Amino acid sequence: MTLLLLSFVVFLFLGMPIAFVIGIAGFAYFMSNPILPFEAAVQTIVIQSQSFTFLAVPFFIFAGNLMNVSGITEQLLGLSRLLTRRMYGGTAQISVVMSTLMGGVSGSATADAAMETRILAPEMMRRGYTKGYICSVNCLTALITATIPPSLGLIIFGFVGDVSIGRLFAAGIIPGILMMLFLMGTTTITSRIRKFDPPAADAPKLTLREVLLNLKVSVWALLFPIILIVGIRFGLFTPSESGAFAVVYAIVVGKFIYKKLNWKNFKEALITTIKDNGAIMLIIAMSGPFSYAITWVKLPAMLSTFIFGITENPQILTMIMLGFLFITGMFVDSNVNFLLLTPIFLPMVTSVGMDPVHFGVLMATIVTLGVMTPPIGSALYTVCGIIGCPPEEYTKESLPFLLAILVELAILVFCPKLVLFIPNMIFGVAG
Repeated sequence: MTLLLLSFVVFLFLGMPIAFVIGIAGFAYFMSNPILPFEAAVQTIVIQSQSFTFLAVPFFIFAGNLMNVSGITEQLLGLSRLLTRRMYGGTAQISVVMSTLMGGVSGSATADAAMETRILAPEMMRRGYTKGYICSVNCLTALITATIPPSLGLIIFGFVGDVSIGRLFAAGIIPGILMMLFLMGTTTITSRIRKFDPPAADAPKLTLREVLLNLKVSVWALLFPIILIVGIRFGLFTPSESGAFAVVYAIVVGKFIYKKLNWKNFKEALITTIKDNGAIMLIIAMSGPFSYAITWVKLPAMLSTFIFGITENPQILTMIMLGFLFITGMFVDSNVNFLLLTPIFLPMVTSVGMDPVHFGVLMATIVTLGVMTPPIGSALYTVCGIIGCPPEEYTKESLPFLLAILVELAILVFCPKLVLFIPNMIFGVAG
């Protein structure tokens, strides 16, 4: 076990790509252990890709990229502008609302943060926002996509933990909306204190007619997550088939309704998808030997014994796990955390009577938060790189938003009914 963990830590801090970090660490353990045949390491790589359920991931990534080039994003931006025009910090509020709406489209926090920064940052700079504030708003509000369906994190968690993806999708709705409200409140307070972007005195009041007219056009994007959940609930398609449906839906809406999808941007979306899927699937494949090794050395059992030695209170136990996940998320890719830590923590929470769907939503949020925090958060450096913001400035400005997210998570830990209300209503109470 020492060689396994030492190899992982050393290669990680040397800056090696995470797929090779976990792959080499796993192979190193197989080579050092004469009991385990080396051929088994290769077999575990192949096994990782042999899952029908996991087909949902490449399909949803492709659907999200198609929707970004087919006019759906533009429609959601227009609706967000309409709803926030009389709010304090209105341009920043657009980012919060749009992240909520985009959660049902992109499913990727990093993609959402990058897209919103490119769209909103120039206008926010003209209105006097600091670069650190711009990056922190656009990056941390993208965390809403971690729970609003179709969240890629929830798909991976469901795949690894054998948890109903339909229930996970339904469970993410209320936490996503609650996070939107917390972040909108934080944006209002910080904008008032910093005197950022006060609402224009002559800004017209929002009317029901305006909203209905806008919804008439944007409803196709808003219907998407609802169709997914309803389709899975009534057996119209499995989670994997829902990903294929999402691709077809994006093509039909982009080509025949918004009429923005053409061969040029279709190929652009396809190329982006191939790159995204290549990176994710390499991580998934390379996690095979590592996952097998940590199971072989009984690391889950040892960690379980250690944590249960501290407490068996379900809420405190969950808080300890979330703290651990938050720290690991600062250093390790979110997909890797789902693949490696779900098999460790999920049996522990279920043993104390916690619903795995409840824990899945909490884990998806806290693990995804890791890509937005230093020292190696991918979303952090992506948004900072777009407008040339120093990471330390981002870190300082992000503290109020980070505090709001942690408060919201604490509420979800102690109020599981907020998470489980919709899945229990749609799918029935889990046995």
